[in-house]
Amino acid sequence: MGSLLEELARREAVARQRIEEIREQIIALESRLEAEQDRLSRLVITRETVEEIVGEAAQLVDEPAGAAEVVDVAASVQVGPSALGVVTVPPRQPGMTVAVLPRAYRDAVEIMVDAGRAMRAGQIAVAMGLPDEAAKREGLRSKLKRLVERGWAREEGPGLFTVTDPVAREVAGQADGELPDSITSSPGR
Repeated sequence: MGSLLEELARREAVARQRIEEIREQIIALESRLEAEQDRLSRLVITRETVEEIVGEAAQLVDEPAGAAEVVDVAASVQVGPSALGVVTVPPRQPGMTVAVLPRAYRDAVEIMVDAGRAMRAGQIAVAMGLPDEAAKREGLRSKLKRLVERGWAREEGPGLFTVTDPVAREVAGQADGELPDSITSSPGR
């Protein structure tokens, strides 16, 4: 009977060891997954940027021009929004309101403020009413990364996004009627 119990104990120890090894593999895979998601996000942003630039250049070429008119593609890309609807997210500065953000970005910010905690892109996408699809999550993740880069949000951990404290206060102030949605407050505010 003793050898049977010893064998069961040995098998239990082996099973525990396998579980620990699998947990370590999961952690390593999660790390690799996060790295690949970041890479995909950068590739999506790069592709979108190239499409915008190429589309603008193609539009400029297609427009009729006078014989003496010279088209400066670089200057036209930097001047205001294009006909293709290039989404611009300005770097956050004191006194700026979320009203300067494009609608999708503003919605994401408001959802994060309402949640009051860090959220994953998938959670925000669902709250925005988007289908729970990888492409939608990745597109939103690239928008969230852009908000982080421009100072509107922060990434509390890998894939966990929340707004910065000044943005949260500003949005809460708007909800209390402090600032209208369409007016940017003065820099001295």
